[in-house]
Amino acid sequence: MNKSMRVTSFGNCVQLTFYPGVFPVNCYLVREDDGLTLIDTGLPSSAKAILAAAQRLDMPIQRIALTHAHGDHVGALDTLREALPDAEVMISARDARLLRGDTSIDPAEPQVGVRGSVKPCKTHPTRLLTAGDRIGSLEVISCPGHTPGHVAFFDARDRTLIAGDAFQTKGGVAVAGTVRPLFPFPALATWHRPTALNSAKHLRQLHPSHLAVGHGNILVDPLDAMDAAIQMAERKLKGQM
Repeated sequence: MNKSMRVTSFGNCVQLTFYPGVFPVNCYLVREDDGLTLIDTGLPSSAKAILAAAQRLDMPIQRIALTHAHGDHVGALDTLREALPDAEVMISARDARLLRGDTSIDPAEPQVGVRGSVKPCKTHPTRLLTAGDRIGSLEVISCPGHTPGHVAFFDARDRTLIAGDAFQTKGGVAVAGTVRPLFPFPALATWHRPTALNSAKHLRQLHPSHLAVGHGNILVDPLDAMDAAIQMAERKLKGQM
């Protein structure tokens, strides 16, 4: 076992956490009848450990689904694509532009520059996602804000929400864009805070049983924590904190 990676099993998912004590970066293996859906690919160095984790589960990775195109979520994509040439690769139509290095903003979007690490990938998606699409047991939920095309994945079987960076739990539960001093990095990489807040409210209305995020531990029965994070984000946007 890679000492820089922690494995946590819950429900139909396995959370892989790279560098859990320093800069935790999560990706997820979701079990389906035909194999695994990998959600996010971690850092460039993560590929070998991800493949080994799938091998221990004795299930093939059939699909790679990306919450957004920041470098700590697509870092191992090109390496994994070489190892898994038949796997489907999916990302939102909007963040597919970031995946190829296009950081331009549409006229109808808030005129704020994209933040965070955007490094072009050689891999081209085989499927572009929109809200309501299904990936096996997962429903695609649009939740822009951290990036213009950020999405989450909601497991209809047990109401697990894999939310990418729409929320964080490392350093305290927070909506994307709310700075947590102990772990400020997701906030600093957030594109548009008001949009992120609206998306957080939308995700809360799904009443998830588990909240699984890009940075931090899984929350069980997360609704109270999500409510508190949303209220904090609202106060900060109103300048009350």
